Amino acid sequence: MKSADDDSIPGEREPAFPRHVAIIMDGNGRWAAERGLPRAEGHRAGTENVRGIIEACLEADVEVLTLYAFSTENWLRPREEIDALFAILSDVIDRETDELRRVGVRVRHLGSLDGVPESLAERVRYAVQATQNNDRLVLNIAFNYGSRAEIVGAVKRIVADGIDASKVSEAMISANLFTAGLADPDLIIRTAGEMRLSNFLLWQAAYAEYWCTEVYWPDLTPALFRTALKDYMRRQRRFGGLPAPTAAT
Repeated sequence: MKSADDDSIPGEREPAFPRHVAIIMDGNGRWAAERGLPRAEGHRAGTENVRGIIEACLEADVEVLTLYAFSTENWLRPREEIDALFAILSDVIDRETDELRRVGVRVRHLGSLDGVPESLAERVRYAVQATQNNDRLVLNIAFNYGSRAEIVGAVKRIVADGIDASKVSEAMISANLFTAGLADPDLIIRTAGEMRLSNFLLWQAAYAEYWCTEVYWPDLTPALFRTALKDYMRRQRRFGGLPAPTAAT
């Protein structure tokens, strides 16, 4: 049994333990600017930070980690910054895919590859295919992703299947989202002091808990990530005004 002052994250599943953690990785550009560096260096530092958070998830038995890597709105950024980010992502996929496969991480892509350079799109597809049989941790990369477009796409697929309007349900819509088959996020973390969802998992986040920090994404350490998990575990989640059911009910 854990002592009252035990700060460790238990390996055994507890009723309030987060199964799915989603992170809006914000502040890379500001991190770089404060150090007099190009914005691309902030993105590079941000991608380097992912490894430690994945390791923390594996240690804590988190089942799903979703990272907001590139939104559909990010296309409005300067082309030079976008190209630098895509080059960094290509390098990361080349470097990390074999290790992710080795440690049991399954990569899933949330979003569209339309408009993405084919060399990067091929790398994304390769990472997904190479890790598809892993089951220790699902790593969702929300890349070229927008939640409103995701919901519209789900509705279009339902209409195309000829489903009568009276038969459309929440479960049916969920089954047509990019996250089909996965539990909705229990905890959403946002860095850099922002307090909004920014078109991220709008449907899936209906009952998620939120944890925000002023810390920029490149500085979100595994220790601080574990603090977020512990804060979550102290909360009593409520669904429609009622506490979440416990294992005994």
